[in-house]
Amino acid sequence: MSRHQPTRPADRHAFDAIIDARSPAEFAEDHIPGAINCPVLDDEERAIVGTLYHQQGAFEARRVGGAFVAANLARHLRERFADQPQSWRPLVYCWRGGMRSGSMVQWLRLVGWDAQQLAGGYKAFRRHMIATIEALVPRLDLRVLVGATGSAKTRVLQQLALQGAQVLDLEHCAQHKGSLLGALPGVPQPSQKNFETQIATVLERLDLARPLYVEGESARIGRLSVPVPLVERLRAAPCIEIEAPAPERLAYLLRDYAYLGDDPEALAQRLAALTELHGKETVQRWQGWARTHDLAPLFGELMERHYDPHYGRSQARNFAQWEQRQRVAAPDLSPTGLDRLARAVLDLESNRPAALTLQAQAAPD
Repeated sequence: MSRHQPTRPADRHAFDAIIDARSPAEFAEDHIPGAINCPVLDDEERAIVGTLYHQQGAFEARRVGGAFVAANLARHLRERFADQPQSWRPLVYCWRGGMRSGSMVQWLRLVGWDAQQLAGGYKAFRRHMIATIEALVPRLDLRVLVGATGSAKTRVLQQLALQGAQVLDLEHCAQHKGSLLGALPGVPQPSQKNFETQIATVLERLDLARPLYVEGESARIGRLSVPVPLVERLRAAPCIEIEAPAPERLAYLLRDYAYLGDDPEALAQRLAALTELHGKETVQRWQGWARTHDLAPLFGELMERHYDPHYGRSQARNFAQWEQRQRVAAPDLSPTGLDRLARAVLDLESNRPAALTLQAQAAPD
């Protein structure tokens, strides 16, 4: 790629490395996947330069900032870039493709590397991610996995991926299981921007001629919002229902949420959110089980009294093709059973007979 042509976000895969020259805080909020953070100004330095700019003007900010930039670039040359060969071709970006990435590109070129600057910086990349979602989502050939709580839908997605299917695991992107108890201990959710970046990055790699399997999520996963075009596409897509018996679902939940027993008080506090819906007496009983590590009766009643009663109505309300859904029986949610279950789901697509597949309620698409 010629150094005289602007480098666009879609061109980023052609480079040996992608370098984010922004501060660590900016990088943490969102960044180009695979980028390494080599800031020319750290968070404290960036704040100092910004204050100088507003209080004393551009010259003083550039004078002090230039010293910071020079010191940081020297350190990166000694440490992060020291082993790179002459043929190394990095792509560098900052917030909007300005002085921070420009200064790094100049120094890298002086050394002899064919460094390029991302035109428009992170802001251009962000626009590219949004445009990718808007352009590709309407073209997706979705298959939406639905099922009552504890049906192991996320694990089925993972097995489908292992068997070569295309999947979009929204809960993995969101770092949240999508339910009242879905927050992962010690694992913060990403920013909304990073959540959308992950989704768009998956979409970029898809073969649009093949089906994409995705779980039937609500419009929010924890504190994150699923992009509106994707929510609309999910609601209109064909559904595949995982039908697991209640005892098997309970056993799966006890395995999959076993870590909730590690902090019984935190679990009890989360259950308090259900007081208005189920009453103080019921929730206090559930909190008592949480505090004494009795997860089996707790999860059993949560299934029976909270999740299951509203399942069918909510699915019919949210998915336009709910009445025409295909069904797959799931008598075994062990790892071996999940492997067979994923194969049965794939058999629906190929129209091969599957031992676990019940008769579809409507003709295949």
